[in-house]
Amino acid sequence: MAAGSVSAKDLTSRLGVGIKNNTSFDLPSLGAVYYPSADLGLTGGVGIDTQKDESRFTLNAGLRRILFREDNMNFYFGGQAGLINYETVGKKESGFELNAFFGGEFFFTGLESLGFSFEGGVGVASLENVRFRTFADHPFRAGITFYF
Repeated sequence: MAAGSVSAKDLTSRLGVGIKNNTSFDLPSLGAVYYPSADLGLTGGVGIDTQKDESRFTLNAGLRRILFREDNMNFYFGGQAGLINYETVGKKESGFELNAFFGGEFFFTGLESLGFSFEGGVGVASLENVRFRTFADHPFRAGITFYF
């Protein structure tokens, strides 16, 4: 990538909507991000799958704190809490999850309102059993957010 092809963005007072997939089970979600200040972002998301006998649902909210900005990327860390529901062959389980993560979001020149984010971290989910896990995004699982 050429040195001038991407740039960090000040996202103060901007609302972003997009997609993400960072829950304890594989469920793409619609997400939103709002930055009330230059370094603090509020996040939220909802994912729904009503497949018969295998339905899934997640609702989450979190915080992002930008650690530092590079010429091409905003680096951040944060936390997320959520409600989760999963059904397998008629048996429904409900619980919660907590995640702590670090990540980066970058913007291409010419697409200044479109952010691509990658996250990794640790989490705990409590459904029928408690599950501790590490997680990380790969290029085909990146979050994509459009900022207004």
